[in-house]
Amino acid sequence: MKGCNVFLLMTLFVITGNARTATDISTMPWPDQPVVVSMPAMLEVMSPNARLEQLAQGFRWAEGPVADPITGDILFSDVPTNTVYRWRESDGLSVYLKPSGYTGLYPDNNLQEGANGLMFNANKQLVLAQHGDRRLAMLQEASSAIPQYVTLASHYQDKLFNSPNDVVQHSGGDYYFTDPPYGLKGADQSAQKQQDVNGIYRVNAAGQVTLLASNLTRPNGLAFSPDERWLYVANSDPASATWWRYPVLADGTLGDAKLFFDATATAKTVAGLPDGLKVLPSGIVLATGPGGVWVFTPEAEHLGTLLTGVPAANVALSQDASWLYITASQYLLRIALVK
Repeated sequence: MKGCNVFLLMTLFVITGNARTATDISTMPWPDQPVVVSMPAMLEVMSPNARLEQLAQGFRWAEGPVADPITGDILFSDVPTNTVYRWRESDGLSVYLKPSGYTGLYPDNNLQEGANGLMFNANKQLVLAQHGDRRLAMLQEASSAIPQYVTLASHYQDKLFNSPNDVVQHSGGDYYFTDPPYGLKGADQSAQKQQDVNGIYRVNAAGQVTLLASNLTRPNGLAFSPDERWLYVANSDPASATWWRYPVLADGTLGDAKLFFDATATAKTVAGLPDGLKVLPSGIVLATGPGGVWVFTPEAEHLGTLLTGVPAANVALSQDASWLYITASQYLLRIALVK
């Protein structure tokens, strides 16, 4: 672990469930100084002295964090356990939804995994990319004993999706989502795989689904640029650990893919792959990848990296963009951003 010896003696307060417990920082998998500055502009995003704070731990694979637009609470998925958790500043961790993504649909050869990516739509309704039920769904009722969901889209050309992974909404109302085969036993070789491609799709208010792109082997996280001229998409493939961006055309379809950044060489020696991402109002891209969270300019300049010590899955911004929340393996983390 790098840094002055004094940091090895420090403790920080960690929120796990409803209890705040002191944890020796030297036991954490991330370094005590996790912000690596590669270009000076990184200092406008994160301070080199910023520290990662552990909010909760003990999950099998934490994913899809999102800030509730009403309460500011952080919701996130534990995909293998079919659960969405809520973390609240005042009282810590609680189960929010269970089941979150597998309710018994299509049980044959099903891994029965929960939701992955989460988002709140323009009406402040929770939308979930549900692995197990192989659909894009909206939460209808959370207060009942068993959560109720409404299907937004489950098929393309009369064939089931693979396992929707992440979702965003355009200002025009349409949802854009990725559909890799991670939720299927055997992935591309699964007997249950009906789609010929691992695609990027759009679904409109009428439920009409359009295949927008099929050039990526493992399309995963996605995010629009602030002006919605571009759609950034991560490809979570060890053989092609890359980020791409697509021009968003006037009719909402996508133009030809343009390689944004290639991290394949780094992924061969550092754990983690391009996965979830968010874009700051300034246009700065915060993308999980090998080693942690990579920070890019819109021109694909790599400004620096936030080292998480374990593979990072996804990120979310607080409502005022002052905090970055990170799901990384078994942890929910956060770090302060420069405002």
